[in-house]
Amino acid sequence: MVEKLGNYDRFERDHWRNLFDAETVPLDQVDLDAIQSLNDRISVADVKEIYMPLVHYLLMRYDEFQRVNDDRSAFLKTPRRHVPFLMGIAGSVAVGKSTSARLLALLLHHLHPELNVQQITTDGFLYPNSVLEKKGLLDDKGFPDSYDMGKLIQFLNDVKQSKPKVTAPKYSHQVYDVIPDEVDIVDQPDILIVEGINVLQLPSQAELFVSDFFDFSLYVDADPKLIEHWYLERFGMLLDSAFNDPTNYYHELATSSREDAFLYARQVWDAVNLRNLNEYILPTRNRANVILHKMQHHMIDAVYLRQY
Repeated sequence: MVEKLGNYDRFERDHWRNLFDAETVPLDQVDLDAIQSLNDRISVADVKEIYMPLVHYLLMRYDEFQRVNDDRSAFLKTPRRHVPFLMGIAGSVAVGKSTSARLLALLLHHLHPELNVQQITTDGFLYPNSVLEKKGLLDDKGFPDSYDMGKLIQFLNDVKQSKPKVTAPKYSHQVYDVIPDEVDIVDQPDILIVEGINVLQLPSQAELFVSDFFDFSLYVDADPKLIEHWYLERFGMLLDSAFNDPTNYYHELATSSREDAFLYARQVWDAVNLRNLNEYILPTRNRANVILHKMQHHMIDAVYLRQY
């Protein structure tokens, strides 16, 4: 049964999996455990029933993208140039964007090893903590103004023009900051997956938006109460891993009262992450081509496909 919601068709999980008969899955649970985020959950059944049909649909869009570029070159009577296909993945903090991005990249690599598929996060385009502190934005980290959008747009523009060895700043969740003098390199991919809370946002007074560069987009969705639960669950796991590491951002919290640490985490959720979700992230959901909707335990129960 397909239920129409706004400009999307909603496919229940059982219906979605029947749209593409994935006889085999190129990954096993060991592969999945290696790419999932701390408290995310993904199974071989998820790959077979959700992600294999999604990849099939994504590749249809990729083939269409190639045909359009072929036709353009033929019309202009110019040599066909290499144009990367860019995919954006958006959603709240702690909703599982990174796992989805890594899984899609891994599936594409296994199914089409001839394609150069790369993946990157926009976290590296946050201003360093020292800059955020000077700007008075340290408490609003993750909000639109905390990103160097000019640098991010220039990066995407260079990638889209297929420039070689385009660099992006590298971010560490361990130290909770951009790492000086360390970069990720994107080198003329066929497909680039860009994951981040801000990839579908429309900053004011901008001539170009990040989303202008995307040929396909995905939003990972869930009830905010569930996301809060996952955020706090992940916070506890980060505390456990930081207890014996003085260099870890969470070390001071890990060595303090557990009750005080979780009180702090709940305050951060309410004042920063939930506010960011409601004011800036969730309003971008209807710009995505596909929405993956999650329930408890990160179970995807429905897929929304934009009609146009």
